[in-house]
Amino acid sequence: MGAVGGDVVGIEILERGASRAVDELVVAIADPSLLDLLLGEVEQVDGVKIEEVRQLAEGVHDPRLDALETAAMLVGAATPEGALDALCEHAVTTIGTQWGAVIALDSGEVVAHRGDAPSPAWLSAFVAGSQSAARSAGGGGEAEDVVWAPLPAARAALVLGRSTVVFRSRERRQAAALARIVDTRFRELRLMRSKFAHPSARPS
Repeated sequence: MGAVGGDVVGIEILERGASRAVDELVVAIADPSLLDLLLGEVEQVDGVKIEEVRQLAEGVHDPRLDALETAAMLVGAATPEGALDALCEHAVTTIGTQWGAVIALDSGEVVAHRGDAPSPAWLSAFVAGSQSAARSAGGGGEAEDVVWAPLPAARAALVLGRSTVVFRSRERRQAAALARIVDTRFRELRLMRSKFAHPSARPS
């Protein structure tokens, strides 16, 4: 990559096993016209296959810093509804998906969405089917192009999808971690709202 002007500025291991690894490389290239040449050189390496190429926003991409900044923004949500909306927005951006939605499990209502998400009925059916499949398979049976994470306190679920490449194990863990952060914040905000709505009675 260096021979054609590419500079590796970030690397993450998305998944490994079965004698192979799936890595995500962030490469800065001064001349975009050399991208095809760079990709061709990489694919000349034995055993290497390029799965996807996408352009990132300007600036150095540091996945660890991105994760910390995302967590800080989610923890800073001011309302329960805002927390769920922020989760949807940042999960789509941070993980890199085409669409995302937060669906309320009791009512089947989509309370937040980004991109061209499927219908509420499809999302509800997917989550219900995934829960059943996970119990039957002892935690396995995940779809390759859709990932979801529970929000128990909110009685909701985060669902993300893309048709370009399959979701890797690191991305599934990332979605689950973001959902846990927001679910904790949701619980805190709901308790605060309840206290303000029903203040303790004070004796006169």
